[in-house]
Amino acid sequence: MQISLTKCHGSGNDFLLIDEISNNYFFTEEDRQNLSIALCDRQSKIGADGILFVLKSEKCDARMRVFNSDGSEASMCGNGLRCVGRFVCELFNKEEIVVETMKADLAVTKTNPIFAEIPTFNVEISPVLFSLEKLPMNIDKNILINEKVPEISDRLLFSAVAVPNPHLISVVGIEQIVSNEQKCISETVNGPNNLFPDGVNVSFVHPIDKGSIYVRTFERGVGFTNACGTAMSASSLITCLLELNEFENEIEVYNNGGKVHCLVHKEGETDFQIELIGNATYLYKSDLEIDVKKPEDFLIINKTEYQEELQYKELQQHAKEMVEGKILLSR
Repeated sequence: MQISLTKCHGSGNDFLLIDEISNNYFFTEEDRQNLSIALCDRQSKIGADGILFVLKSEKCDARMRVFNSDGSEASMCGNGLRCVGRFVCELFNKEEIVVETMKADLAVTKTNPIFAEIPTFNVEISPVLFSLEKLPMNIDKNILINEKVPEISDRLLFSAVAVPNPHLISVVGIEQIVSNEQKCISETVNGPNNLFPDGVNVSFVHPIDKGSIYVRTFERGVGFTNACGTAMSASSLITCLLELNEFENEIEVYNNGGKVHCLVHKEGETDFQIELIGNATYLYKSDLEIDVKKPEDFLIINKTEYQEELQYKELQQHAKEMVEGKILLSR
């Protein structure tokens, strides 16, 4: 069969977007898994962190399904939602839409550029769940906010939250950022373990200035990524709870792929809603000839490059200079 896809990224977190609204594709669940493993393989001619399947929805403007590079399905993806949001807004000539995801229907709005003339979208990140049963995380506590978990580390403090993807977050110093500690912890809690039976995204967060943080994430099903939208949102929330940042004030979140803005709203003692604001950049559009039963043997029929990445490189350079100046060069 022949399929069309758009290579895109949010904060350097890159995806292959497949439009099932305009095209009459039919994929089984096994097909989606196999396509993700084959097409996202970095050794192939394409490569990505995951595939965004954009489908029709009975109750929203569109439905998003996200498959990671290992074939697993994610319940949400903030960076991916911005890309899907842009695609659907342009498809229907709208500036505000609602996208159905696995756990919630989420608002997406086209907004002012975050940097230069970069296409920028504001996406809703919710629900926010602190119950460890929801992650799930198996310890003798109901919630975990800035506490030690001896099974993971005898020095670091951790917080856990689902948005709705599960996240384990530690606010750390520069010495932890430049060490191998995050890799070791991430591989442990995403391998066979008693704490996280379904695995968990692990983020190290370093405060840069008031209203500015750096976040690096090991994403379950993917590994270290340039950025993880739900991780940056969850990390912003935790820094507000720890009074490192303030509710209702935009937070600049730097990552290895660039930066986003997050805005955390406190709607009650335990009720929160987060806005994730950042780029949705198109890299290229391509048509493939592919057998879904042997997707690794795909052929690229044609490829049309976009020029948007040139603008995004300026943002990346700005973010790199900030991270290097405030973190790596301050050791």
